[in-house]
Amino acid sequence: MSFADNRSCPAGPARGRPRSEAVEQAILEGVMQLLEDGVPLAELSIERIARTAGVGKATIYRRWSGKEELFVDVLRTAEPPDPELPGTSMRDDLIVILESLRQRGLVSRSSAILHNVYVQMKTSPRIWAAYHAGVVAPRRVLMLDVLRRGQRDGELRPDIDLDLANDMFVGAMLVRTVMRPDGDLPEDLAEHIVDITLEGLRPVSSTVS
Repeated sequence: MSFADNRSCPAGPARGRPRSEAVEQAILEGVMQLLEDGVPLAELSIERIARTAGVGKATIYRRWSGKEELFVDVLRTAEPPDPELPGTSMRDDLIVILESLRQRGLVSRSSAILHNVYVQMKTSPRIWAAYHAGVVAPRRVLMLDVLRRGQRDGELRPDIDLDLANDMFVGAMLVRTVMRPDGDLPEDLAEHIVDITLEGLRPVSSTVS
């Protein structure tokens, strides 16, 4: 999948005064309230968000450089947290990562607001680029690190294309969670995907742990 150039979209909020968690929460909840009211992303100005949250525009700009980065934090807040990897084996780490994608799929299915935001976000190159830079790209780096370690430790054949392997693992879960919204998401789906995929990627002498 190709993404818009994100050089004009900083991945994180602007630096400024020390943050107040209560103020940030009020701003994030203000955005969610507007989305619940059916306001399209294109109409969510910083001024309108500030008015809904009961803060000044400067308060928002001290924390985020613009609404693109603010929306990314709104989505990140609404999603399950990023997983903490056990580090016991490549297989264990892969299962944890794919399980987090399964959980995100469940959340997106149960939240009409999140579903609508994702759809609208794809029509805005700046917002999608900010989301990709701040959320998607770091997750891909994490996955590739796990695969690289597995290859180094002999859990993957040395001739495996790690970028392609990443797409094979993640793609299978994304097809089920995104492309097939009526597809079943059983609790053991992540484990099944990892084990089936690893069957063709392990060294010949390797056995399932």
